[in-house]
Amino acid sequence: MTILIIGGAGYIGSHVAREFLDQGHHVTVYDNLSSGLRENLFPEAHFIHGDIQDYPSLLRVAQGGFDALVHLAAYKAAGESMVKPEKYSLNNINGTVHILNAAVEAKIPFMVFSSSAAVYGEPAYLPVDEKHPTNPENYYGFTKLEIERFLGWYEQLKGIRFASLRYFNAAGYDVHGRITGLEQNPANLIPVIMEAACGMRAEVQVFGNDYATPDGTGVRDYIHVNDLAAGHVAALDHISRYKQSLIVNLGSETGLSVQEILEAARRISGKPIPARIVGRRPGDPGKLTASAQYARETLGWTPRYSDIDTLIKTSWEVYRKY
Repeated sequence: MTILIIGGAGYIGSHVAREFLDQGHHVTVYDNLSSGLRENLFPEAHFIHGDIQDYPSLLRVAQGGFDALVHLAAYKAAGESMVKPEKYSLNNINGTVHILNAAVEAKIPFMVFSSSAAVYGEPAYLPVDEKHPTNPENYYGFTKLEIERFLGWYEQLKGIRFASLRYFNAAGYDVHGRITGLEQNPANLIPVIMEAACGMRAEVQVFGNDYATPDGTGVRDYIHVNDLAAGHVAALDHISRYKQSLIVNLGSETGLSVQEILEAARRISGKPIPARIVGRRPGDPGKLTASAQYARETLGWTPRYSDIDTLIKTSWEVYRKY
């Protein structure tokens, strides 16, 4: 298939592009490089520098005869979304409307969307499955849920088939070492720990150590980015084969605590990695883990690389060079 990957120079996007290339697809990356990096691009993929807010440019690219598109161009910092909702409205919501309209006009029939477990909010039960109530607690999660609703309407009215992939916590780097561009201004735990390990920041802040978890620190479901990338390919295979949209979790089903990750990072890197306990962040649940049963049953997808050592080792191999 010929695939347009919007946001394909970013951390997750570059891994997704690599997986589609590995599976024999033809890939074009469309990215404004605001957080993506040229070093994350591959010579086998065609690259077009452009912005989803520039609708004429986006439409010209979309009319290049694509079989499907992958949308990874949303902003994703939950904390920032609570103080800059206008930024997230413009990029995530308006930008997605541009992408959908361009897909309709260019007659692109299939779309894979990078959604988020943030659509669920505070867990009512664990593990969280796709039937869990959606009640996002930050504006970022709200934008992702609204986009899913747009997708449902565009399917009904315009016939676009979509896969909305609700990620949990993406982490790690390409297990074959082919992607080395660092995340820009990371807010997620593992890259923050890696930055502290290699001296790019003074310490790691641990947000609360009084949760009802075995060591008191928050527990999250971490999914290796190679596993995520494989999920995108499996999802597109499914919707193109069966002409049926789906919303599906991608998670490891394994909870790892902040303290466990810190200890593994210290062991693997050999660095002390200073950490300081600070107060809880509002809206942070003590534990959040996924059910990926639907992905297993529907897509035949299972995570291969999401154990704690692979998550940390593949990250450290990239960060240690800095």
